[in-house]
Amino acid sequence: MTTTTPSPFHGYLPVRQDWLDRRQEEILEPGLPIVDPHHHLWDRPGWPYLLPELLADTGGGHNIVATVFVQCRAMYRADAPVELKPLGETEFVNGVAAMSASGGYGATRACAGIVGHVDLALGARAQDILEAHTRIAGDRFKGIRHTSAWDADSSVLNPNYHVPQGLMPSAAFREGFARLGKLGLSYDSWLYHPQIGELEALARAFPETPIVLDHVGGPLHIGAYAGKQKEVFARWQPAMRALAACPNVHIKLGGLGMRIGGFGFEDQAEPPSSDQLVAAWKPYIETCIEAFGARRCMFESNFPVDKGSYGYAVFWNACKKLAKGASATEKTDLFSGTAARFYRLELPT
Repeated sequence: MTTTTPSPFHGYLPVRQDWLDRRQEEILEPGLPIVDPHHHLWDRPGWPYLLPELLADTGGGHNIVATVFVQCRAMYRADAPVELKPLGETEFVNGVAAMSASGGYGATRACAGIVGHVDLALGARAQDILEAHTRIAGDRFKGIRHTSAWDADSSVLNPNYHVPQGLMPSAAFREGFARLGKLGLSYDSWLYHPQIGELEALARAFPETPIVLDHVGGPLHIGAYAGKQKEVFARWQPAMRALAACPNVHIKLGGLGMRIGGFGFEDQAEPPSSDQLVAAWKPYIETCIEAFGARRCMFESNFPVDKGSYGYAVFWNACKKLAKGASATEKTDLFSGTAARFYRLELPT
Protein backbone atom coordinates (compact mmCIF):
# COMPACT_ATOMS: atom_id res chain seq x y z
CA MET A 1 0.00 0.00 0.00
CA THR A 2 1.26 3.46 -0.80
CA THR A 3 2.58 5.50 2.09
CA THR A 4 0.55 8.64 2.67
CA THR A 5 2.19 11.72 4.08
CA PRO A 6 0.10 14.76 4.97
CA SER A 7 1.49 18.24 4.57
CA PRO A 8 3.08 19.65 7.73
CA PHE A 9 0.40 22.36 7.55
CA HIS A 10 -2.11 19.91 8.92
CA GLY A 11 -0.30 19.84 12.26
CA TYR A 12 -0.56 16.05 12.37
CA LEU A 13 1.99 13.26 12.39
CA PRO A 14 2.51 11.72 8.92
CA VAL A 15 0.91 8.34 8.31
CA ARG A 16 3.42 5.74 7.11
CA GLN A 17 1.41 2.70 6.13
CA ASP A 18 4.48 0.61 5.31
CA TRP A 19 5.78 1.27 8.85
CA LEU A 20 2.42 0.44 10.44
CA ASP A 21 2.20 -2.81 8.47
CA ARG A 22 5.32 -4.07 10.23
CA ARG A 23 3.33 -4.57 13.43
CA GLN A 24 0.81 -7.41 13.30
CA GLU A 25 -0.93 -8.76 16.38
CA GLU A 26 -3.49 -11.44 17.04
CA ILE A 27 -6.89 -9.82 17.58
CA LEU A 28 -8.00 -10.08 21.19
CA GLU A 29 -11.66 -10.82 21.97
CA PRO A 30 -12.68 -10.52 18.31
CA GLY A 31 -16.38 -10.89 19.10
CA LEU A 32 -16.60 -7.94 21.52
CA PRO A 33 -18.92 -5.31 19.98
CA ILE A 34 -17.27 -1.90 19.62
CA VAL A 35 -18.69 1.50 18.80
CA ASP A 36 -15.89 3.78 17.66
CA PRO A 37 -17.27 7.14 18.84
CA HIS A 38 -14.64 9.41 17.32
CA HIS A 39 -13.18 9.39 13.84
CA HIS A 40 -12.93 11.76 10.90
CA LEU A 41 -13.38 11.59 7.13
CA TRP A 42 -11.67 13.91 4.67
CA ASP A 43 -10.06 14.18 1.25
CA ARG A 44 -6.99 16.29 1.97
CA PRO A 45 -4.20 16.55 -0.62
CA GLY A 46 -2.07 13.41 -0.35
CA TRP A 47 -4.12 12.12 2.54
CA PRO A 48 -7.57 10.74 1.66
CA TYR A 49 -9.52 9.13 4.48
CA LEU A 50 -12.94 8.34 3.12
CA LEU A 51 -15.27 5.36 3.50
CA PRO A 52 -12.87 2.84 1.86
CA GLU A 53 -9.99 3.88 4.12
CA LEU A 54 -12.21 3.82 7.21
CA LEU A 55 -13.55 0.37 6.38
CA ALA A 56 -10.02 -0.91 5.75
CA ASP A 57 -9.24 0.00 9.36
CA THR A 58 -12.51 -1.07 10.97
CA GLY A 59 -12.42 -4.32 9.02
CA GLY A 60 -9.08 -5.38 10.47
CA GLY A 61 -10.45 -8.01 12.84
CA HIS A 62 -12.17 -6.17 15.71
CA ASN A 63 -15.97 -6.19 15.82
CA ILE A 64 -16.70 -2.53 15.00
CA VAL A 65 -20.48 -2.41 14.86
CA ALA A 66 -20.92 1.35 14.43
CA THR A 67 -18.99 4.61 14.35
CA VAL A 68 -19.52 8.28 15.10
CA PHE A 69 -18.09 10.96 12.82
CA VAL A 70 -16.72 14.09 14.51
CA GLN A 71 -16.25 17.40 12.71
CA CYS A 72 -12.95 18.10 10.98
CA ARG A 73 -13.79 20.86 8.44
CA ALA A 74 -14.38 18.40 5.60
CA MET A 75 -16.33 19.32 2.48
CA TYR A 76 -17.44 22.75 3.64
CA ARG A 77 -19.74 24.59 1.27
CA ALA A 78 -17.61 26.75 -1.02
CA ASP A 79 -20.11 29.49 -1.77
CA ALA A 80 -22.02 29.82 1.49
CA PRO A 81 -21.69 32.52 4.15
CA VAL A 82 -18.99 31.53 6.63
CA GLU A 83 -21.42 30.49 9.36
CA LEU A 84 -23.23 28.13 6.96
CA LYS A 85 -20.17 26.50 5.39
CA PRO A 86 -20.11 23.63 7.94
CA LEU A 87 -23.50 22.43 6.67
CA GLY A 88 -21.60 20.98 3.73
CA GLU A 89 -19.75 18.64 6.08
CA THR A 90 -22.99 17.26 7.49
CA GLU A 91 -24.36 16.80 3.96
CA PHE A 92 -21.24 14.88 2.97
CA VAL A 93 -21.16 12.64 6.04
CA ASN A 94 -24.87 11.95 5.92
CA GLY A 95 -24.36 10.62 2.41
CA VAL A 96 -21.59 8.33 3.63
CA ALA A 97 -23.85 7.16 6.46
CA ALA A 98 -26.61 6.39 3.97
CA MET A 99 -24.16 4.37 1.87
CA SER A 100 -23.16 2.36 4.92
CA ALA A 101 -26.75 1.91 6.11
CA SER A 102 -27.58 0.26 2.81
CA GLY A 103 -25.63 -2.78 3.94
CA GLY A 104 -23.65 -2.81 0.72
CA TYR A 105 -20.39 -1.98 2.47
CA GLY A 106 -20.36 -4.55 5.23
CA ALA A 107 -21.85 -4.92 8.68
CA THR A 108 -20.24 -1.85 10.28
CA ARG A 109 -22.64 1.09 10.36
CA ALA A 110 -20.24 3.92 9.61
CA CYS A 111 -21.21 7.42 10.72
CA ALA A 112 -24.34 6.20 12.53
CA GLY A 113 -23.90 9.38 14.55
CA ILE A 114 -22.73 12.74 13.20
CA VAL A 115 -21.12 15.49 15.26
CA GLY A 116 -20.94 18.65 13.19
CA HIS A 117 -19.84 22.21 13.82
CA VAL A 118 -21.67 25.42 14.61
CA ASP A 119 -19.95 28.58 15.79
CA LEU A 120 -21.56 28.92 19.21
CA ALA A 121 -20.12 32.42 19.52
CA LEU A 122 -22.95 33.45 17.19
CA GLY A 123 -25.11 33.38 20.29
CA ALA A 124 -28.84 33.07 19.68
CA ARG A 125 -28.22 32.92 15.92
CA ALA A 126 -26.66 29.48 16.41
CA GLN A 127 -30.09 27.89 16.85
CA ASP A 128 -31.17 28.31 13.24
CA ILE A 129 -27.95 26.66 12.04
CA LEU A 130 -28.27 23.80 14.53
CA GLU A 131 -31.76 23.18 13.21
CA ALA A 132 -30.45 23.24 9.64
CA HIS A 133 -27.96 20.46 10.47
CA THR A 134 -30.81 18.40 11.89
CA ARG A 135 -32.92 18.94 8.77
CA ILE A 136 -30.02 17.60 6.69
CA ALA A 137 -29.15 14.50 8.73
CA GLY A 138 -32.24 13.87 10.82
CA ASP A 139 -31.70 11.60 13.79
CA ARG A 140 -28.11 10.96 12.73
CA PHE A 141 -27.17 14.50 13.77
CA LYS A 142 -26.26 14.25 17.46
CA GLY A 143 -24.53 17.50 18.34
CA ILE A 144 -21.60 19.73 17.62
CA ARG A 145 -17.98 20.26 18.46
CA HIS A 146 -16.68 23.80 18.78
CA THR A 147 -12.96 23.49 19.45
CA SER A 148 -11.77 25.66 22.32
CA ALA A 149 -8.16 24.39 22.48
CA TRP A 150 -5.94 27.38 23.29
CA ASP A 151 -2.60 27.80 25.00
CA ALA A 152 -0.13 30.63 25.50
CA ASP A 153 2.52 28.48 23.78
CA SER A 154 1.61 28.82 20.10
CA SER A 155 3.79 25.84 19.16
CA VAL A 156 1.23 23.41 20.60
CA LEU A 157 -1.68 24.88 18.63
CA ASN A 158 -3.22 23.23 15.58
CA PRO A 159 -2.54 25.62 12.68
CA ASN A 160 -5.90 24.68 11.13
CA TYR A 161 -7.86 26.27 13.98
CA HIS A 162 -7.70 29.80 15.29
CA VAL A 163 -9.26 29.79 18.74
CA PRO A 164 -9.48 32.91 20.91
CA GLN A 165 -8.44 32.78 24.54
CA GLY A 166 -11.35 32.47 26.96
CA LEU A 167 -13.88 31.13 24.47
CA MET A 168 -15.93 28.96 26.84
CA PRO A 169 -16.48 31.59 29.54
CA SER A 170 -17.56 34.24 27.02
CA ALA A 171 -21.17 35.45 27.09
CA ALA A 172 -21.67 34.96 23.34
CA PHE A 173 -20.43 31.35 23.43
CA ARG A 174 -22.65 30.51 26.38
CA GLU A 175 -25.66 32.06 24.69
CA GLY A 176 -25.08 29.74 21.74
CA PHE A 177 -24.30 26.78 23.99
CA ALA A 178 -27.68 27.20 25.71
CA ARG A 179 -29.38 26.26 22.43
CA LEU A 180 -27.90 22.75 22.47
CA GLY A 181 -29.88 21.57 25.47
CA LYS A 182 -33.08 23.11 24.15
CA LEU A 183 -32.71 21.08 20.95
CA GLY A 184 -31.68 17.84 22.64
CA LEU A 185 -28.15 18.00 21.23
CA SER A 186 -24.79 17.19 22.84
CA TYR A 187 -21.47 18.99 22.95
CA ASP A 188 -18.05 17.51 22.16
CA SER A 189 -15.31 19.46 23.92
CA TRP A 190 -11.75 19.58 22.63
CA LEU A 191 -9.34 21.56 24.78
CA TYR A 192 -5.93 21.33 26.43
CA HIS A 193 -5.41 20.23 30.00
CA PRO A 194 -4.92 23.73 31.50
CA GLN A 195 -8.48 24.54 30.35
CA ILE A 196 -10.30 21.67 32.08
CA GLY A 197 -11.49 23.99 34.82
CA GLU A 198 -13.21 26.17 32.21
CA LEU A 199 -15.16 23.14 31.00
CA GLU A 200 -16.12 22.27 34.56
CA ALA A 201 -17.57 25.77 35.00
CA LEU A 202 -19.48 25.40 31.72
CA ALA A 203 -20.85 21.99 32.73
CA ARG A 204 -22.04 23.36 36.07
CA ALA A 205 -23.72 26.29 34.33
CA PHE A 206 -25.60 23.92 31.98
CA PRO A 207 -26.17 20.73 34.00
CA GLU A 208 -28.84 19.40 31.62
CA THR A 209 -26.65 19.53 28.49
CA PRO A 210 -24.73 16.31 27.71
CA ILE A 211 -21.00 16.99 27.31
CA VAL A 212 -18.22 14.65 26.31
CA LEU A 213 -14.58 15.63 26.71
CA ASP A 214 -12.43 14.37 23.86
CA HIS A 215 -8.99 12.77 24.12
CA VAL A 216 -8.74 12.37 27.94
CA GLY A 217 -8.64 16.13 28.35
CA GLY A 218 -5.72 16.96 26.08
CA PRO A 219 -2.60 16.52 28.26
CA LEU A 220 0.23 18.48 26.63
CA HIS A 221 3.77 17.10 26.53
CA ILE A 222 5.41 19.22 23.81
CA GLY A 223 6.61 22.80 23.56
CA ALA A 224 6.61 24.50 26.95
CA TYR A 225 5.38 21.23 28.48
CA ALA A 226 8.11 18.96 27.07
CA GLY A 227 9.92 16.94 29.71
CA LYS A 228 7.33 17.91 32.34
CA GLN A 229 5.20 14.77 32.35
CA LYS A 230 5.03 14.60 36.14
CA GLU A 231 4.03 18.25 36.45
CA VAL A 232 1.40 17.91 33.72
CA PHE A 233 -0.08 14.79 35.29
CA ALA A 234 -0.14 16.46 38.71
CA ARG A 235 -2.24 19.28 37.25
CA TRP A 236 -4.34 17.13 34.92
CA GLN A 237 -5.42 14.45 37.42
CA PRO A 238 -7.15 16.63 40.05
CA ALA A 239 -8.77 18.72 37.32
CA MET A 240 -10.26 15.58 35.80
CA ARG A 241 -11.50 14.36 39.16
CA ALA A 242 -13.20 17.69 39.77
CA LEU A 243 -14.77 17.57 36.31
CA ALA A 244 -16.07 14.07 36.99
CA ALA A 245 -18.25 15.52 39.75
CA CYS A 246 -20.42 16.97 36.97
CA PRO A 247 -22.81 14.10 36.08
CA ASN A 248 -23.54 15.50 32.61
CA VAL A 249 -19.90 15.10 31.53
CA HIS A 250 -18.54 11.97 29.82
CA ILE A 251 -14.99 11.24 28.67
CA LYS A 252 -13.42 9.75 25.56
CA LEU A 253 -10.46 7.47 26.15
CA GLY A 254 -8.09 7.97 23.24
CA GLY A 255 -6.42 10.68 21.21
CA LEU A 256 -3.06 10.01 22.82
CA GLY A 257 -1.38 9.34 19.48
CA MET A 258 -1.39 13.00 18.47
CA ARG A 259 1.82 15.01 18.32
CA ILE A 260 0.81 17.02 21.40
CA GLY A 261 0.96 13.84 23.50
CA GLY A 262 4.70 13.73 23.02
CA PHE A 263 4.92 9.97 23.54
CA GLY A 264 7.30 9.63 20.59
CA PHE A 265 5.86 6.43 19.14
CA GLU A 266 6.47 7.81 15.65
CA ASP A 267 10.22 8.01 16.33
CA GLN A 268 10.60 4.30 17.02
CA ALA A 269 12.21 2.04 14.45
CA GLU A 270 9.22 -0.29 14.77
CA PRO A 271 5.60 0.72 15.38
CA PRO A 272 4.51 0.30 19.00
CA SER A 273 2.88 -2.85 20.28
CA SER A 274 -0.32 -2.82 22.27
CA ASP A 275 1.74 -3.56 25.39
CA GLN A 276 3.79 -0.40 24.80
CA LEU A 277 0.62 1.65 24.44
CA VAL A 278 -0.77 0.19 27.66
CA ALA A 279 2.40 1.03 29.58
CA ALA A 280 2.38 4.64 28.33
CA TRP A 281 -1.33 5.30 28.80
CA LYS A 282 -2.31 3.33 31.90
CA PRO A 283 -2.11 6.25 34.41
CA TYR A 284 -4.39 8.42 32.24
CA ILE A 285 -6.92 5.72 31.39
CA GLU A 286 -7.12 4.38 34.92
CA THR A 287 -7.62 7.87 36.34
CA CYS A 288 -10.50 8.53 33.95
CA ILE A 289 -12.28 5.25 34.59
CA GLU A 290 -11.89 5.58 38.36
CA ALA A 291 -13.18 9.17 38.32
CA PHE A 292 -16.01 8.93 35.80
CA GLY A 293 -16.94 5.26 36.04
CA ALA A 294 -17.32 2.97 33.05
CA ARG A 295 -20.84 4.28 32.36
CA ARG A 296 -19.38 7.66 31.43
CA CYS A 297 -16.23 6.46 29.63
CA MET A 298 -15.86 5.38 26.00
CA PHE A 299 -12.76 4.24 24.12
CA GLU A 300 -12.21 6.19 20.87
CA SER A 301 -9.79 5.78 17.97
CA ASN A 302 -9.41 9.40 16.78
CA PHE A 303 -8.44 8.03 13.37
CA PRO A 304 -6.87 8.96 11.05
CA VAL A 305 -5.19 11.60 13.25
CA ASP A 306 -3.69 9.03 15.63
CA LYS A 307 -2.73 6.78 12.74
CA GLY A 308 0.65 8.49 12.61
CA SER A 309 1.53 6.68 15.84
CA TYR A 310 -0.01 3.18 15.62
CA GLY A 311 -2.37 0.94 13.70
CA TYR A 312 -6.10 0.59 14.30
CA ALA A 313 -6.03 -3.09 15.31
CA VAL A 314 -3.14 -2.53 17.72
CA PHE A 315 -5.00 0.38 19.31
CA TRP A 316 -8.09 -1.69 20.10
CA ASN A 317 -5.93 -4.53 21.44
CA ALA A 318 -4.40 -1.99 23.83
CA CYS A 319 -7.86 -0.84 24.92
CA LYS A 320 -8.90 -4.41 25.63
CA LYS A 321 -5.78 -4.94 27.72
CA LEU A 322 -6.44 -1.70 29.62
CA ALA A 323 -9.97 -2.97 30.39
CA LYS A 324 -8.74 -6.38 31.53
CA GLY A 325 -9.95 -5.94 35.10
CA ALA A 326 -13.39 -4.64 34.16
CA SER A 327 -16.57 -6.62 34.77
CA ALA A 328 -18.63 -7.77 31.80
CA THR A 329 -21.05 -4.86 32.30
CA GLU A 330 -18.22 -2.34 32.59
CA LYS A 331 -16.54 -3.70 29.49
CA THR A 332 -19.75 -3.38 27.50
CA ASP A 333 -20.02 0.24 28.61
CA LEU A 334 -16.41 1.08 27.76
CA PHE A 335 -16.55 -0.37 24.26
CA SER A 336 -20.12 0.27 23.12
CA GLY A 337 -22.72 1.00 25.79
CA THR A 338 -21.60 4.45 26.90
CA ALA A 339 -21.15 5.66 23.33
CA ALA A 340 -24.53 4.27 22.26
CA ARG A 341 -26.31 5.98 25.17
CA PHE A 342 -24.53 9.29 24.86
CA TYR A 343 -25.01 9.57 21.09
CA ARG A 344 -28.44 7.92 21.14
CA LEU A 345 -27.52 5.17 18.68
CA GLU A 346 -29.65 2.19 17.77
CA LEU A 347 -27.15 -0.63 17.48
CA PRO A 348 -27.73 -3.69 15.30
CA THR A 349 -28.87 -6.72 17.24
